[in-house]
Amino acid sequence: MSVKNKSKTPARSILIVDDHPMMRTGLAQLIGNEPDLKVAAEADTAGQAINLVAKQKFDLALLDISLPDKNGLELIKDLRALRPELPILVVSMHDEMIYAERVLRAGGRGYIMKQEGGQKFLKAIRSVLAGQVFVSETMSSRIMEIFSGRSPEQTGLPVQKLSDREFEVLQLVGLGVGTRAISEQLHLSIKTVEVHRANIKGKLGLKNAPELLRFAVRWVDAQGPAQKPD
Repeated sequence: MSVKNKSKTPARSILIVDDHPMMRTGLAQLIGNEPDLKVAAEADTAGQAINLVAKQKFDLALLDISLPDKNGLELIKDLRALRPELPILVVSMHDEMIYAERVLRAGGRGYIMKQEGGQKFLKAIRSVLAGQVFVSETMSSRIMEIFSGRSPEQTGLPVQKLSDREFEVLQLVGLGVGTRAISEQLHLSIKTVEVHRANIKGKLGLKNAPELLRFAVRWVDAQGPAQKPD
């Protein structure tokens, strides 16, 4: 009997969650060329991802932070509640200085920018599969400072003072979404959204609703293209 066939390790199964078909295709091709990795399923919404993870076991979830039906940070928390053992690597176009810390706090195991090369992607995937945390060298130093007790004010990023939900509301305000639509999108009461808006103004030192709107629009514009939720 051949020992080689018995000792062969099965390829690690990966779920790709991204609403851009070209990005999913590119990642699938990259992963498909590796004998120890395989794309087991793909999803273009958070809802699809949750359904897949509920029915099927994956070794890793690769997901974008911007999805049409739910913020990626909330999806990470949902997936972690569903499958605590599932490692999650975020692949995003958004600035890691803004999002990487939030991803790790939400339960993600790594963050990589979409403009990185294929070998860097594979290194990130294998690092997370090996139980490590993956971020860039620059971000690694920053996160060590933050998690060692430095306050958000010391990082020079005022939006880091916001909770994840406040951060999500700020994004939607900057995309021109009104209070009622935000409440429907996030499944919150209008009163709760108004409380979040008030907290955002207080934490960012904004005096009124027009100042909040101007800040939010400028901030969203500075982050680059974003998809307005349905």
